[in-house]
Parts: sequence; structure tokens; C-alpha cells
Amino acid sequence: MKALGMSFVYAIRGIFYCLHHERNMRIHFVCMVYMYVFLLGFDFFQLSRTQFAIIFLANAIVVMGELINTAVERAVDLHGKENHPLAKAAKDTAAGGVLVAAIGAVAVGIALLWQPPAFRALYQYFASHSGSLALFAASLLCSVVYIFMGPLKLLGLEETK
Repeated sequence: MKALGMSFVYAIRGIFYCLHHERNMRIHFVCMVYMYVFLLGFDFFQLSRTQFAIIFLANAIVVMGELINTAVERAVDLHGKENHPLAKAAKDTAAGGVLVAAIGAVAVGIALLWQPPAFRALYQYFASHSGSLALFAASLLCSVVYIFMGPLKLLGLEETK
């Protein structure tokens, strides 16, 4: 049982490593957080359980792709920093896999969330609740800082390379 428990600890460490070191993972994470806040915190969008499951699956595939991409990049870097055509191919194809997954997730989002009445209702909500709009704007600013600086730079803990 201890080995099983530790496998979960290692997996969670890997997720946090990726969030701390990979800007694109932070972009995916922030976009997912906002999407789920709007989907679960408001009742403007109409989604079935199946549609939610499709969104969850699309998100999981993108995150999984980013984790695998990071693993490939680190494994290639471990071998050496010299430019080798096969190392470049490994990194580029792993990144391409994430791009395909992200485009697919955006397509799923458009297909399921393109609900003009919901967007009108969101607009009306924020137009009539200036405090919520200010909070949303502040959260966007914090999110941009988090994405581009990352938690390690923000806390002054970034590793030297």
C-alpha cells in the first residue's frame, strides 16, 4: 500500500513541477480554472452531463500532453544540450502533440459553449455588477503575472540554470 500511495505522491509532484516550470502548462491551467468558474459558478451555460464529461476529457488530454511533453523535453535535455536533429525532432513532435490536443480542446469548447444567450447574460451580469467586474479584471491581471512569471519567480525561488 505504501508503494501505491507513493506513486500518487510522485505523480502529484510531477504535475506541480510542470506547473512551476512550464509557462504553457500555466496557460492551460488558468484557462481551465476560468472556464470551470464560469460553468459551475454561474448558471448561464446549459450543458448536459455528457457534455461536461467531454469537456473534462478534453482538458485531461491537454494536461496529459503537456506533462508528457515536459517529460520528453527533460529526458532529451538530460542527454545533453548540444543540438542534435533527433533531439529536436523528439521535442518538436512532443510539442506538436500538445498543440493538436489544445486545438481539439478549443474545438470542443466552441462546439459545446457557443451559446450566445449565455454570453449575453454574462455581459449583462458584469455590466450591472461593477464590483464583480473589478474582481474579474484583477484576477485576470494576477493570472497574467502568474502565467508569465510563474510561482518560482514570484517567490524568488527560481532555480539558477
